[in-house]
Amino acid sequence: MHPHLTDGVRRFRRAVHPARAALFERLATTHRPGALFIGCSDARVVPELLTQSEPGELFVIRTAGNLVPVYGPEPDAVSASVEYALAVLGVTDVIVCGHSGCGAMTALATGEDLTGLPALDGWLRTAGPFGARAPEAVRAPEAVRAPETARAPKAGGGTEAAVTALVHDNVTDQLAHLATHPSVARALARDAVTLHGWTHDIRTGSVDVLDPRSGTFNPLS
Repeated sequence: MHPHLTDGVRRFRRAVHPARAALFERLATTHRPGALFIGCSDARVVPELLTQSEPGELFVIRTAGNLVPVYGPEPDAVSASVEYALAVLGVTDVIVCGHSGCGAMTALATGEDLTGLPALDGWLRTAGPFGARAPEAVRAPEAVRAPETARAPKAGGGTEAAVTALVHDNVTDQLAHLATHPSVARALARDAVTLHGWTHDIRTGSVDVLDPRSGTFNPLS
């Protein structure tokens, strides 16, 4: 194990935890986050740092490519976590956040051969932007539905532009996938939750937000 990890735990126990003792005392018996944040497993994207959130404020799911499978009969960790966040914790906002330079979206945009990574290949094929489409009967509402446009990476602008376009398309698709989950669909029907699509640029720190009416991403104001 890297020494800086154990050293960090020691610093946390020695300095950070005592300084926030009242907060952790409350969190020991209270778990009421206001938002579910679904982000990529990429180590460069830290939801709490990006949103400047305190411990206990975000319920976080991190997956390769910030993917959410379409709801199905077989249980999976993502579906279970979404269900818990909506049905038990009662979060009122759900954010799906993609990011620049995403390895999963780069692999798809460039047609990378993933036969040596069968688990990752299957994950991207079933839950990615070229994967399973949400059944028509349980499609997301217009506000979060994926635009009916060509799903292939846009021509021109090189690999970076293609990846950026696919990152945006993927966030929109994952919002549509989310709405197939019964707990999300029920909350949407009651106007008890709002779905948000974000993309984060690692280099600049900027965040763009999906406009549900136009389907475009605009800087967070």
